[in-house]
Amino acid sequence: MAAGLTWAARAAGSALLTPATPAESMFGHSPRLWVRRLPYVVALTFTVILLPVTVNVLVNDYGVPGAIAGALATAQTAPLLLALVRPLQAWWIIFVADVVAAGVLLTAPGTEARSWPWPPAAIVGYLVLMVFLGARESRRTLVAVWLMTAVSGGLLELVAPESGDGTSLLLFILSGVTLVCVGILRGRGEVERKLVEQESISEAERSRRTLLEERARIARELHDVVAHHMSVITVQADSAPYRIEGIPEAAREEFATIASGARESLIEMRRLLAVLRSEDRENERTPQPGLDRLRQLAEATVRAGVPTELSIPEISLVRALAEVSPAVDLSAYRIVQEALSNVVRHAPGALARISVGLHGEYLTVVVVNGPALGSVSPLEGSGTGHGLVGMRERVRLVGGELDTGPLPDGGFRVAARLPLAGLDDPGVNIEKEPRPE
Repeated sequence: MAAGLTWAARAAGSALLTPATPAESMFGHSPRLWVRRLPYVVALTFTVILLPVTVNVLVNDYGVPGAIAGALATAQTAPLLLALVRPLQAWWIIFVADVVAAGVLLTAPGTEARSWPWPPAAIVGYLVLMVFLGARESRRTLVAVWLMTAVSGGLLELVAPESGDGTSLLLFILSGVTLVCVGILRGRGEVERKLVEQESISEAERSRRTLLEERARIARELHDVVAHHMSVITVQADSAPYRIEGIPEAAREEFATIASGARESLIEMRRLLAVLRSEDRENERTPQPGLDRLRQLAEATVRAGVPTELSIPEISLVRALAEVSPAVDLSAYRIVQEALSNVVRHAPGALARISVGLHGEYLTVVVVNGPALGSVSPLEGSGTGHGLVGMRERVRLVGGELDTGPLPDGGFRVAARLPLAGLDDPGVNIEKEPRPE
């Protein structure tokens, strides 16, 4: 028991001598100016009110000399301004001043008919100090302060039991209730702040995960495109000596080397992308869609309850299918698919217009939808923008441009401008923006 009491005394002493927070203004990190200024207004108001009141009460009611009353009143109220930055140091000053004032009042002529050891003004100032202290210090420090308040009041009551009128117990209860209430509000504020921080982190992680998933999906789809061309190279290089007569031996060896390098590239590509295929093995043999599948996509969207209009001239479609690269062909289809999915989720029942055309060496894809019908509830109340992340990645991949944004009537517009041949080196374009760490 003695060891336990010794440890408790040391812990309380350490808590009362070591501030839990650095010397900084209360609510100093708040983005709102009025929140940062509010503690100063409260502290200054109570100081201006309590200082003359305390002096008047000590002089007129208790009969304390004016000089002593002024010094005690200043020590009991002025540190409230210090409590905004250093609440624990301010508590020491006010606590000592209250105890000294109790000793002075014990010998004052007007104490017999007045409150002792804590006058009403001292109780009010002490409770205001508890608010500032509870908002900044640790729980162990607050418990130690509360116990010191009880011990000091109890010792003073023992010294002069005939002078006490129960204000020690009153201050003990009120200070405890104040600390508990401030602790609850402080805990709630910390929980809300952590929730906001966690929501920000979660949103960033969702955006990052969406970006990585879309890149993985693009990598799987590009694997099909590249693997097709590599397979063609392999077949042509292997069959060249049999299709072309009179090929020199050196040329035969060169074709064999090309075929061997193409096979090794295919093997390495499949090995590196095997992990990307692990979650989607059912659709590995499904041909990748392109511009020739836009009509089926529009019809499926109509069946989903969204009226859809597709505008793509037959001549433009024939030329696009003949000149567009596989990566651009696939990217254009995916952009239209994601845009229509957003219409279904956020604007059900709205008319969606798809326009695809050729302008010089560029393929333009525009998807415009009107506002959602008032009688139909959207499947999602607010968008996260993750679908636009995938669109931007695909446009960046082929070196194109993407323009998205709301329309004045409440609709939305997605416009992509893609070069027919794509990029010679898409990796250069992708590195223009920093990758997520």
